[in-house]
Amino acid sequence: MTDRYAAYTKLKFDYPAPRVLRLTFNRPETFNSVDAETHTQITDVWRDIDRDPDVNAVIVTGTGKAFSAGGDFGMIEDMTGNFDAVMRTWKEAKDLVYNIINCNKPIISAINGPAAGAGLVVGILADVSIAGKAAKIVDGHPRLGVAAGDVAAIIWPLLCGMAKAKYYLLTCKAVSGEEADRIGLVSMCVEDDVLQETALQIATDLASGSQSSIRWTKYSLNNWLRQAGPIFDTSTALEMLGFMGEDVKEGVASHREKRPPEFRKDCPL
Repeated sequence: MTDRYAAYTKLKFDYPAPRVLRLTFNRPETFNSVDAETHTQITDVWRDIDRDPDVNAVIVTGTGKAFSAGGDFGMIEDMTGNFDAVMRTWKEAKDLVYNIINCNKPIISAINGPAAGAGLVVGILADVSIAGKAAKIVDGHPRLGVAAGDVAAIIWPLLCGMAKAKYYLLTCKAVSGEEADRIGLVSMCVEDDVLQETALQIATDLASGSQSSIRWTKYSLNNWLRQAGPIFDTSTALEMLGFMGEDVKEGVASHREKRPPEFRKDCPL
């Protein structure tokens, strides 16, 4: 591995084919949950990938039985009621999405198992998203007591329509790989035993194609996402506002205690 990625100690990198970089979430003991350091690294790495002259395509996947379980409770608890931590995370959350959108290399996600939170940002924003049948895609923000921020508002309605987006984002119900394929939330669903092979084949094809035409097509299509920037910025701001309230404390406690949450019954807005 070149020195370009040496600082990204929370992520695993390899080259499964010429000019194809594979980035792997590598905390299998926590289902590849994202702590504060991992969140920073998964935000910053796309700028280095964008500038890497030796890479034409990127695969993102997770070690073990999960793609990524999202932010860990330690990170969430550190943010709760902490204005400075919330502001730092808000900036990173915005940068993560825009860095992926602006990365000139095509990104292929191989979603193997649960995908949530910051991990799901990468999985669902990928230019080609491939879910295994064991995939379990869930945006659980309201269940945690904060608004659905991260990537939800910028892309779920565009992929699967407003009706499905509202249903899954408001109820926090999980979407299987097959259902995600059916409603258009991912590019395709394949058998789990061919997930990595399929991702590698697509990445290899893209890496060997006309780079100018592939990158310029990605850039043009991603203007659909760029024009939704104000919607996205509002969603992340409201998510972060939630970390300054009481509901998120109950959300985390109920998760830890494995019980239904008891949120306040009203809200002035």
